Amino acid sequence: MAEGVEPQAHAPRAAGKIRNPQDFYGGLVLVLFAAFALWASGDLTGIKGFQFGPGTAPRMFAVLLGAMGLVIMLIGFFTDGPALQRYAVRGPFFVIASLIFFAVAIRPIGLVLTSFFTILISAAASDEVRWIESIIWSAVLTLFCSLLFPYGLNLPLQLWPDWLMRFLGM
Repeated sequence: MAEGVEPQAHAPRAAGKIRNPQDFYGGLVLVLFAAFALWASGDLTGIKGFQFGPGTAPRMFAVLLGAMGLVIMLIGFFTDGPALQRYAVRGPFFVIASLIFFAVAIRPIGLVLTSFFTILISAAASDEVRWIESIIWSAVLTLFCSLLFPYGLNLPLQLWPDWLMRFLGM
């Protein structure tokens, strides 16, 4: 080791103009989400006089999200932080897959089966999943959802698939 150089006990620091790339790129993602939200709410009417229109809240939250993203990006320029780390794909993949499964399956197979399998698919997002506990928790949450939505909130959700209801004669 060279004289006067101390070993680093922490993560490697970023080099270049962006001193904290994790904050900078995180803020950039927030700004991009805000820009998308502003674009998506462009067809909605805004404030008319003293009344809020259907586009007021989405635009207001998009502007706030964009402002926070810009602040976080600026923090990335002025504070020291670790270099970018490797990004894990497993978690977001299974969470998005569970959302897509729920959207596709809720009408054909009903709330009970859809919620049960959606929870199990999202549990696969972690490599530390305990399947027995996940199955029990999925059953408990499915029971809760099956009571809450149709009975507690009076939402007209089909609990079971049509083919099963016809088979059972219900």
